[in-house]
Amino acid sequence: MSKTVIDDPPSAAGGRQSGPLIVTEDTGLLDDLLRLCAAAGATPQVHHSPPPSGADGSGGWDAAPLVLVGDDAAPRVRGAARRRGVVLVGRDPDDPGVWRRAVEIGADHVLVLPDGEQWLVDRIADVAEGAGRPALTVGVIGGRGGAGASTLACALAVTSAREGRRSLLVDADPLGGGLDVLLGGESAEGLRWPAFAASRGRVGGGALEESLPELHSLRVLSWDRGDCVAVPPQAVRAVLAAARRRGGTVVVDLPRRADDGVAEVLGQLDLGLLVVPAELRAVAAAARVSAAVGPALRDLRVVVRGPYPPGLEDHEVARLLGLPLAGELPVESGLLRAAENGRPPGAGGRGPLAGFCREFWERALAETGGSGA
Repeated sequence: MSKTVIDDPPSAAGGRQSGPLIVTEDTGLLDDLLRLCAAAGATPQVHHSPPPSGADGSGGWDAAPLVLVGDDAAPRVRGAARRRGVVLVGRDPDDPGVWRRAVEIGADHVLVLPDGEQWLVDRIADVAEGAGRPALTVGVIGGRGGAGASTLACALAVTSAREGRRSLLVDADPLGGGLDVLLGGESAEGLRWPAFAASRGRVGGGALEESLPELHSLRVLSWDRGDCVAVPPQAVRAVLAAARRRGGTVVVDLPRRADDGVAEVLGQLDLGLLVVPAELRAVAAAARVSAAVGPALRDLRVVVRGPYPPGLEDHEVARLLGLPLAGELPVESGLLRAAENGRPPGAGGRGPLAGFCREFWERALAETGGSGA
């Protein structure tokens, strides 16, 4: 059970990684709190009373990103400086005095164990990972089959990684053959989507990143070559949320359909790119794709791929679709041959595709005010 008294605690300043401060002499309660910290991947400080700043070299009462005060310690905490991020933790849900003690120490929340364990694990994990700027998350979808969406998604992720950003490429299409294949890493060690099918609640961002294959300086979440496993929408939501918490950039290769899992992805995108070949039939197909996914996206833009027939330029395609133009993707020969030789799209840093990706990130990061670090 958890109830807000004032407001939410602050995130860790500057994205630093730090564990909570525990203040209690109740050994049973301390054992429970240490267990929950371990589940969240955090190493706490433990004191019987509020420690002064610098008392143990790792910051005191004022510096801790989160303070967990046992109900037994409330009288000793009463004189401490008021601050945000204080949680009063007890065991008796029928004790009316707990709310008075929470007000006396300036607690933001009152939490009763064991009912509030999952809430507390989530909050401890947030401060342990550090809560900085979330990743700029971009989805790429084809206006028709063979439009080149997977190629562009790979090139965007490879370009972002080459420029020194933390980068993650997510394959959201279980029928697409696997982006790890396009990156030449189908045999690379690491987890694929089926391993996350049972995920519930919160997924640790650091643990997710470390578990995935690393290819061309970026992490890749793709599909394996086994039977197609359905990943529940709640697992998709948890995994993508964990990826975004790590900051940097996340690129998602989207399927041309809208089911519950795809809806979870669309809801977390900052920007969508609809790749449309400059053909009237492709424009007609893209209009249907736009109608299906557009309502769930904050920002959907069109990328037009040449060559162009007479009378159909990139601005005309964007006008017909009623979408802003993200740019033109010129024809680039040799991409398939390069991929077969182990060089994924955008890896060389040269050519029209790599140039488009560099310019895209420069504009997108400037628009969002983020560094993508």
